[in-house]
Amino acid sequence: MASRSTRRPTIRDVASVAGVSASTVSKALKGNYSLRDSTVERVRQAADELGFIPDSRGRALASGRSFTVGLITTDSSGRFSIPIMLGAEDALSAGEMALVLCDTRDDPLREQHYLKALVSLRVDGIIVTGRRVEPREPIDVPIPVVYAFSPSTDPADTSVVVDDHAGAAAAVRHLHTLSRKRIAHVTGPESHLSARVRAAATQEAASTTFAGPPLYGEWTERWGRLAVDVLLRDHPEVDAITCGSDQIARGVCDRLRELGRSVPGDIAVTGYDNWSVMALASRPPLTTVDMQLEELGRRTAKLLLDAIAGSPRPGPQKLPTRLITRESTLGT
Repeated sequence: MASRSTRRPTIRDVASVAGVSASTVSKALKGNYSLRDSTVERVRQAADELGFIPDSRGRALASGRSFTVGLITTDSSGRFSIPIMLGAEDALSAGEMALVLCDTRDDPLREQHYLKALVSLRVDGIIVTGRRVEPREPIDVPIPVVYAFSPSTDPADTSVVVDDHAGAAAAVRHLHTLSRKRIAHVTGPESHLSARVRAAATQEAASTTFAGPPLYGEWTERWGRLAVDVLLRDHPEVDAITCGSDQIARGVCDRLRELGRSVPGDIAVTGYDNWSVMALASRPPLTTVDMQLEELGRRTAKLLLDAIAGSPRPGPQKLPTRLITRESTLGT
């Protein structure tokens, strides 16, 4: 039996199947917009049929680029960085670019090591993110950088952040449409900027319906349960509780159920993050604010591609959140 050929298909093979020249194949696979859409599609179909894989080394040498982007994060758990990475990969894959993830574990020395490594690998740019929304010191590298979620302290840097103020206010407006008259707020540590911003926005939007002051504590279910006891002791008239995270909101719902209070019949509850592990497993499922982190990752990657192409867009950019309504405010 004759052995099957292991020869890799070449650009000339693709050209033959597509009925075009080798130079046209090269242009089509590089995304040359001067070609007709039908031609590009024919070339791509031929490449897929043959299993043709472009030589990335040759592509890099010809363009002077590595077609690789680094992502530096301090978020070891991946709670925020993974959705951002997925969104960034969506945007980068359109340009056939790879992404290298580097977790610094909040260690400045480790971060410097990764930065040197990424620069030595000649990555085209770097995305910097983390688990907190506090502004961070900018990194100093000779390539384009865009900050996601955790903005740079330098206002001239390109940073993409979540509009937490608008997100928290949207939850209150939703409760007002449901005729809730006494709205309390339970959130994380006061030392965290996100907790302070969400609390301030809640108080501002609730105005005379606010049952304050905000209760600061931990980003945990345990704190949510404890906070319910404090609230019902000091504000027994409360008919809605907005929470700074889904974890807190799940704890709030659990404790209200233990006390025989109906959610949302007696007290409506909202969360923040739209973390499905918490929001959908809560009893009842949570109305919550979605930070749209994947979209934030896509926007960040597109801005980085613009900067790599020589068209940076300096300054901070806020992305809108989205309110997801479920049974914890609407009932069944």
